[in-house]
Amino acid sequence: MEKSLLGLMVGGPRALLPTDWSSLAPTWAGVDRGTLTLLEAGVTPTFAVGDFDSQTEAEYAKVRAAVADVARVSPEKDETDTEMGLRVAFEQFHATRVLVLGGTGGRLDHLLSNLWLLTQPRFEPYAERVSFVDQQNWIDFLLPGAHLLQPRPQFRYLGIANLTAVRDLTIAGAKYALPAWTNDRPFSWASNEFLGEAPVRVSFSEGVVAVIRSRDRIGQTRDN
Repeated sequence: MEKSLLGLMVGGPRALLPTDWSSLAPTWAGVDRGTLTLLEAGVTPTFAVGDFDSQTEAEYAKVRAAVADVARVSPEKDETDTEMGLRVAFEQFHATRVLVLGGTGGRLDHLLSNLWLLTQPRFEPYAERVSFVDQQNWIDFLLPGAHLLQPRPQFRYLGIANLTAVRDLTIAGAKYALPAWTNDRPFSWASNEFLGEAPVRVSFSEGVVAVIRSRDRIGQTRDN
């Protein structure tokens, strides 16, 4: 496990967290209500940030008492709490990689904001060092070039979604291949699949692309 791999816990639904989430990173930081998620699981974050408007004053007092480095800002600000957390993670904590948990599910506007976060000019250089993780999905981000995507255990499906305009996007080695494809609008090539343990090759010359490894919540062994 990377020494400066940082887990960033955001305040999304706890029911969507992987059962083994605390083992995914050696060090954790909290974003607003995600800080309480960490503390109540027995994990002390190295820092906590946000406007903390989703906490009562009693809950915030617990955060202040338990976390040495807390940055509280006004709710009327120019960046979301998650953006603030990522900025601090890379610029002050100097993380090599960040796994964001609690950043999916819940409010749809929060989810969309998080997915397109890595297309912002200030965050785009970090795009390939950020992943969003929950029980059903592992989302990575790619910048232009040629990439080999390795399968992850238990994640059967593969989605390739360009979050910006994309040029010459190709998918090879998956169940469904895609020849060079160019489009000026976001689009998702969903429900593709890895072929056994073989990697999938993705390349493109322009844009920001999300790679979504996913699985069904229940599977096909019983009725949903």
